[in-house]
Amino acid sequence: MVSAAAGIERVLWTEAEVAARVGEVAAELAADLRALPEPAVVVGVATGAFLFLADLVRRVDAPLAVDFVRVESYGGGTESSGKPRITADLKVDVAGKHVVVVEDIVDTGNTLSCLIAHLEKKGASSISVCTFLDKPARRKVNVQLVGDGKFYSGFECPDYFVVGYGLDYAELYRNLPYVGVLKPEIYKKDSSN
Repeated sequence: MVSAAAGIERVLWTEAEVAARVGEVAAELAADLRALPEPAVVVGVATGAFLFLADLVRRVDAPLAVDFVRVESYGGGTESSGKPRITADLKVDVAGKHVVVVEDIVDTGNTLSCLIAHLEKKGASSISVCTFLDKPARRKVNVQLVGDGKFYSGFECPDYFVVGYGLDYAELYRNLPYVGVLKPEIYKKDSSN
């Protein structure tokens, strides 16, 4: 059996760089959430955001509820289908609440726009987005926040296929403690089948 890191071409952000940046984003988010009149609802987008969400909320000293939603648009490939669908919904009621959507990566914006519209229909009074990685070079949809929503971002990601720290390729590499560029031969050989 090979190492989990065997498919990594190079590391973009080390474990220490990730931890430091998550701390900075958490401090900014905490300051904003403490100013709210009632606890916010933090919604993690499963499965990619689970590590970022866990590290983030443990550093946010403010009252909050946490829930998850599953939105799928990639399947097993490297390109979004452009047609996201919610496959597992929230249990927490977000009506009248400030919601913070926690994402692993904002790429085309299709998934996030779909999710924001869904949360708005459920009555969220405002919606912020907190993404670990932002990849504006691939944006196809201008993401519209709701109410007093704010956009928080960990790192601006160059246009590479990246894995680690929750991000995957075919459900692998999520457990890497850093973010790395996946070797193209890994996903290109799979797409030639």
